Amino acid sequence: MRTFDAVLPYLKKSYTRILGGLVMLILVDLVQLAVPKVMQYAIDHIQERTIDQQGLLWIALIIFAFAIAVMVLRFFWRVLIIGNSHSIEKSLRQDFYDHLLTLSQNFFNKSKTGDLMAYATNDLNAVRMLFGMGLISAMDIVLMTIASFAFMISINGKLTLLAVIPMPIISLTVMYFGKKVHTRFKAVQKSFATLSGRVQETISGIRIVKAFCQEKTELKKIDDVSHDFVNQNIALAKIAGVFHPFMGFIVSISMIITIYFGGKSAIRGEISVGGFIAFFQYLGMLVWPMIAIGWIVDIYQRGTASLKRLNEIFEIKPEIDDVFADERITHLEGKILFQNLSFRYSDNLPLIFKDITAGIEVGKTLAIVGPTGCGKTTLIELLVRIYNPPRNSIYVDDYELYTIPLNVLRRDIVLVPQDIFLFSESIADNIRLGNPDASDEEVFEAARIAQVYDEIMEFEQKFETVVGERGVTLSGGQKQRVAIARALLTNPNILILDDALSAVDTKTERRILNRLIEIRKGKTTLIIAHRISSLQHSDLIIVINEGIIAEQGTHQNLLAKGGLYKDLYEKQRIRARLEGEEE
Repeated sequence: MRTFDAVLPYLKKSYTRILGGLVMLILVDLVQLAVPKVMQYAIDHIQERTIDQQGLLWIALIIFAFAIAVMVLRFFWRVLIIGNSHSIEKSLRQDFYDHLLTLSQNFFNKSKTGDLMAYATNDLNAVRMLFGMGLISAMDIVLMTIASFAFMISINGKLTLLAVIPMPIISLTVMYFGKKVHTRFKAVQKSFATLSGRVQETISGIRIVKAFCQEKTELKKIDDVSHDFVNQNIALAKIAGVFHPFMGFIVSISMIITIYFGGKSAIRGEISVGGFIAFFQYLGMLVWPMIAIGWIVDIYQRGTASLKRLNEIFEIKPEIDDVFADERITHLEGKILFQNLSFRYSDNLPLIFKDITAGIEVGKTLAIVGPTGCGKTTLIELLVRIYNPPRNSIYVDDYELYTIPLNVLRRDIVLVPQDIFLFSESIADNIRLGNPDASDEEVFEAARIAQVYDEIMEFEQKFETVVGERGVTLSGGQKQRVAIARALLTNPNILILDDALSAVDTKTERRILNRLIEIRKGKTTLIIAHRISSLQHSDLIIVINEGIIAEQGTHQNLLAKGGLYKDLYEKQRIRARLEGEEE
């Protein structure tokens, strides 16, 4: 991807606003360029005593009109160009976010939150500056440099050549410092990403930090990354600290040359006093572009560096896509089949599953058990395509998984994962996440089924209680039950509970599962749980161990076989008895 590919669609879409703004800018510059000529005319005629008071009044009115015109035109180019740069930033941020949502879990496993935050803030700000003040200033520099130079030559060519002698040094300076600014700015952005990630991680894990008395350790880590961020900014500031004053020094030399040689020419009568003053004004107009070149190079280098960083993300192709989707599939009933499924996360990692085959009919309940780390969650993640399984290994309603559009798959299959995430909003809003139009009574009923209604009603704000970031104000069991209520409110044809009751006591777990069996008749349910006693009423139980289905059948059948399932069941019974005795 070329540097500007990401913004070209928005530049094309808004070209009329950009052109309109540039036209306004050109008119502003033309008016400003006319002022020294008017001043030259007035001063020369005053010196020659060939102008009366009425003439001076007209000149004053003309300059006043010029000032009004500059004010109005400058307002409009700012609205058009600067406003458009904010629109580009907004659109790019939306594109960036939309693109992130298409990327697979693998991408987020490898990426740091701080890095992504830096892309969405600092980098996009740099792009906005590039297409806002950067674009305006670049156009202004070109026009004012050419026009001022032309007017200076028209007044006195020899003096112009003397005045611009130091100017080539500016080009060499820009070339030298431009590369350094680009490199230093990328280092600043990288350091900012590290700092953002560290702060976000510390705040998110503040309970753990406090529980293990790690405040000083975390403070030291943040101090280290903050120190690096400051150092990187100082390194960038040092470049700017040398660059800009040096540019000003070169411009000052031009002014000194003009005052000396221009003054001599005026004394000898080779140039009029009005011409000398106009020349000096045009040199002042030329000074701004010369000084601003450094600033523009800085903006350009920052903007292009940020665009390249953003392009690195935009170039990442989604691993999970709808390339093979059949748009005629609009609904899923709930029949599921895993057929000869083998899977590994990457070619250099061992197989997690080896030729797994199992299935369940519509309206049945499938339970998945096995030792910790055997791949139960991975199996579910393959079903909902958080990761891509091999082709022709998973079928839903006899449709090969890849042919089912992702929006249909994830609408009709709802997963309640192990790691519950609640947004920092009210409990009601969290439950409504998948069904924003649900009525209050529907929200209440979902909470009742999830056995969390009574506890919510004990809160002062009840269902309007804001749960804090990631649901920090709720207990683990409450968060799990709110998540279950959220899933139930969507009334999915396929519901998956991935160890979603691990923080709930046994009695509450049984009440929830009994209610699920009652209300989900005719709908498919998959349950992953460590408490085998809660799975007794499942239509089919599969036991995964060492990458294969070691056993499958009903609860009674598996107990009769006397295999791994029975061992797990007996161990849990003994543990339950011991805990009961301790109570």
